Amino acid sequence: MGEALVSALRGVVRGGVTDDRKTIEAYSRDASIFRVRPRVAAFPKDAEDVTALVRFVREHRRDDSTLSLTARSAGTDMSGGPLNESVIVDFTRSLNRILEVGEDFAVVEPGCPFRDFEKAIVSKGLMLPSYPASKHLCAVGGMVANNSGGEKTLTYGKTADYVQELSVVLADGEEHIIRALTLEELEEKCRSQGFEGECYRKLRELLEQNAERIRGAKPDVSKNSSGYALWDIWDGKRFDLTRLFVGSQGTLGLITRIRFRLVPKKRYHRMLVIFVEDLKPLPAMVETLLRFRPETLESYDDHTLKFALRYFPDLIRSMRTNPFALFLQFIPDAWLVLRRALREGLPKLTILAEFTGDDLIEVQKRIDAAEAELEKFHRPMREADSEADTAKYWTIRRESFNLLRHHVQGKHTAPFIDDIIVRPSKLAEFFPKLEAILGRYPDLIYTIAGHVGDGNFHIIPLMDLRGERERALIPKLSDEVYRLVKEYGGSMSAEHNDGIIRTPYLSLMFGEDIVALFRQVKEIFDPDNIFNPGKKVGGTMEYALAHITPY
Repeated sequence: MGEALVSALRGVVRGGVTDDRKTIEAYSRDASIFRVRPRVAAFPKDAEDVTALVRFVREHRRDDSTLSLTARSAGTDMSGGPLNESVIVDFTRSLNRILEVGEDFAVVEPGCPFRDFEKAIVSKGLMLPSYPASKHLCAVGGMVANNSGGEKTLTYGKTADYVQELSVVLADGEEHIIRALTLEELEEKCRSQGFEGECYRKLRELLEQNAERIRGAKPDVSKNSSGYALWDIWDGKRFDLTRLFVGSQGTLGLITRIRFRLVPKKRYHRMLVIFVEDLKPLPAMVETLLRFRPETLESYDDHTLKFALRYFPDLIRSMRTNPFALFLQFIPDAWLVLRRALREGLPKLTILAEFTGDDLIEVQKRIDAAEAELEKFHRPMREADSEADTAKYWTIRRESFNLLRHHVQGKHTAPFIDDIIVRPSKLAEFFPKLEAILGRYPDLIYTIAGHVGDGNFHIIPLMDLRGERERALIPKLSDEVYRLVKEYGGSMSAEHNDGIIRTPYLSLMFGEDIVALFRQVKEIFDPDNIFNPGKKVGGTMEYALAHITPY
């Protein structure tokens, strides 16, 4: 059937289709713990190819119920989102153009690497501030599919806040324009005939009939990528379907074009670095820092710092800087921390507070005032004194995951509790309980980094996934951590989305009644289940465990 499918698809897709071993193996993996082997990879040349693919699968599902389409861009997803056993649709080969950059917006295709997109908009003094730590690797389509966030989310919000319009091929095999609608425009859509009108009518009815339950299900945090964002679509005046599609992981349709709102990039930035030996004062420190409006408030733990120091040569290479100069950049930190480290060890957490603005004097006043206020906590701190000094900290923060992936002998990164979030005000209670859970597994090695200003932390265990004992730990530890997160009103995924790894826990997080609404939404837009099945709806822990890669 593989050869027959390739042959049939080649008559449909002008951009290319293959099932060669090397390509299939590459598309069996992302940055998650899973390996799922697809049958075919397709490379649409344009939106017309995408519509042809959808029509083909829809028509042939009667003969082969396993046929489906899963969108893929750069493959940096940590949840298994772009993995599937049928047809992988790669947008990076052809649907990768920057179509327009305006004064405060840009139009781009989903396969465009973010690094190329960023160069084009930075040249005009603009930025898309929701980029993730993997910004040098990821593509914009993946950012939209996951509703990505990152270091600037504290100030600017997530990707959903910047998507003005989407072109999407829906299950009818037609390309549709999706954007925010007024009440009058919504009424017109609901009166229209055809599949699109039916989707609007059914979704509006679902949202209005379940409005109170949906409002109550929204996680009490600043950002969330779990489930479908039903609470953000309809407020009685504005019906914004982009809020449903952003973060839906390609389960409702295939995006072919994106219009982003952009914001001006600030001219000046200064960083204050605080070294925290224990976590008890952390919530109060975060609250203090937030009063002075830092643009970013990031952190990494002592394990991350140890790995960075251990693999110092790779850190240098990733910074593309002079090794001796970089060594000199570390001297102020070493001297500042050494006095306490001899007594108490490395700082438990390093906090990076970056202050930005268009007035350098005003920026410096805020950082000076924050530093003066933080003196009451008696923690060592310093202001980064150069661009290279600042870049050093960002490199440790952004490169920690890659350092772990490539260097730990016999163990591998296992992102499965990697994206939890609770309100920062709850960290004083939450963190000790989280550490107690992790402490019950003394052999577990892990790092913690993340967006401390949002209360969003990335916990990355290092595991030998060949052993049944460690594989069995994944559902056990996930259940314990996610129950704690739910207890504190948080979300199990602030940025990385559900994919294979978290879809089985959506009932735990939202309850069966809300998950039933998610299933209805999936049925409205994808009645034949042709778009990325097993994500958001229908995923099981049995499937997840069966597809963990032994490396």
